[in-house]
Amino acid sequence: MIHSTTPSIDGKQITKYYGVVTGEAILGANIFKDIFASIRDVVGGRSAAYEEELRKARTIAFEELSQEAADLGANAIVGIDIDYETVGAQGGMLMVSVSGTAVTIK
Repeated sequence: MIHSTTPSIDGKQITKYYGVVTGEAILGANIFKDIFASIRDVVGGRSAAYEEELRKARTIAFEELSQEAADLGANAIVGIDIDYETVGAQGGMLMVSVSGTAVTIK
């Protein structure tokens, strides 16, 4: 499955449009990650635990996106948009939402 954030793929012709496909993933951050992230906020630096959770959520969302497109018969997804949000009480969960247009290219 080819993924592209652009509306077309150089050197390829879109022969069929299937419509919008989506993938979502919501992962909860546990209390220990929250504690260590709070410490990082005070002393500075990156939060590897949160980065790993975002990476996992993005992977899951792209897998769902690709599966939905494949189920329609597509071999590519164009115009992909990726959104990151915090949801739940006090923003305790991380959400990644991915959408695009499933197409067949040749």
